[in-house]
Amino acid sequence: MPTKDELLTQAKAALNPQEAEKLYREILVSPIDEHAPVEEREAELRRQESALVKLGEIYRDQKNAQGLAEVITLSRSFVSSTAKAKTAKLIRTLLDCFNSIPNSQATQIDVLRENIDWAKREKRIFLKHSLETRLVGLQLDTQQYKPALALIDSLLTELKRLDDKMVLTEVHLLESRVYRGIGNLAKSKAALTSARTAANSIYCPPPLQARLDLQSGILHAEDKDYTTAYSYFYETFENLSTQDDPSALGALKYMLLCKVMLNLPEDVTSLLSIKLASKYAQLRDVESMRAIARAHQKRNLADFEKALKDYQQELSSDTTIRTHLSALYDTLLEQNLLRIVEPYSVVEIEYVAQQVGQGRQAVELKLSQMILDKVFHGVLDQGRGCLLIFEQPEADRTYGAAIDTLEQVGKVVDSLYAKTVKLA
Repeated sequence: MPTKDELLTQAKAALNPQEAEKLYREILVSPIDEHAPVEEREAELRRQESALVKLGEIYRDQKNAQGLAEVITLSRSFVSSTAKAKTAKLIRTLLDCFNSIPNSQATQIDVLRENIDWAKREKRIFLKHSLETRLVGLQLDTQQYKPALALIDSLLTELKRLDDKMVLTEVHLLESRVYRGIGNLAKSKAALTSARTAANSIYCPPPLQARLDLQSGILHAEDKDYTTAYSYFYETFENLSTQDDPSALGALKYMLLCKVMLNLPEDVTSLLSIKLASKYAQLRDVESMRAIARAHQKRNLADFEKALKDYQQELSSDTTIRTHLSALYDTLLEQNLLRIVEPYSVVEIEYVAQQVGQGRQAVELKLSQMILDKVFHGVLDQGRGCLLIFEQPEADRTYGAAIDTLEQVGKVVDSLYAKTVKLA
């Protein structure tokens, strides 16, 4: 009968995944001799750990989320006899395998909840916190905001008692992202401030610092402060690029978005020529932002719509980019409508719709909104299908001047009254 070392070697060399899977499982089900010397037991644990990770990688490559979930459950008999720090690392490694499996969030959430319950029973507090933090991240990705906030509240209570600043920073950052997801920007900013306060009292690893800067940039962009947002995105991009982190591409897209929103689309080309950004310049994600910049520079609504259609996946998958481009589209439509209607006192709505290449109903709705927002003065005559444009009315300053005069007269009367009181 082959030894476990031989089984491990055979499994690694196996060309058939099914054969490798069978060998790895054979290693895992073999019991560890409790009476063996310490060195042998440790070597056996290392072999089992290696078998677990390799088996998880097989299921990852096969996109088998259920098989991977079973491996994590199987690992419990192994981790119960290992150091707690090694346990957390092994489970995190296996959970990371889910990242390559599409549509596996539901399975991953179930696995996390099951393992959180197990960690509670085993009183593995730090592992529980790590798993709960990961669960919040998944709930955020799947837009389960209410359970995410409930879990964050309980996590924060425990973490403040333990004074675990690193995980506290992570959880406050997740809290900020959740509140931003539900549109509560005030609480999102407060949570980010708490995250930065916790981070300032410890050594903050570069990836975590990059995520803090990225969230700061996103919140400044929500406030239309694109200059400050750009500076945060640049810090994030520089930080992630030096580590060859794939997330750097997202930060670069946000930088390009800020240039477009600042009405500086011509800066997009020069930005992509800098050393750190040049290696991303030919990617489709970057090309999508370049197309948006060109359309914005020409103030061409048709080109803008074409870019949104041609690069739908790249421009619509990110909530931040989608939201700001929607606002930019509205601004471009407004500018185009103003350019068309300004020379006229009466103009047919159908003609305006043809000129901007939009449906009549959409144009009518936008024009009525512009009238209500006092972008221009006019009225829609739906009976005739026309827009009547008025001259901007001159402000009547008579009432304002009369009020100012009365205020001055009041001061004079008060002054005279004060003097008569002194004479008396």
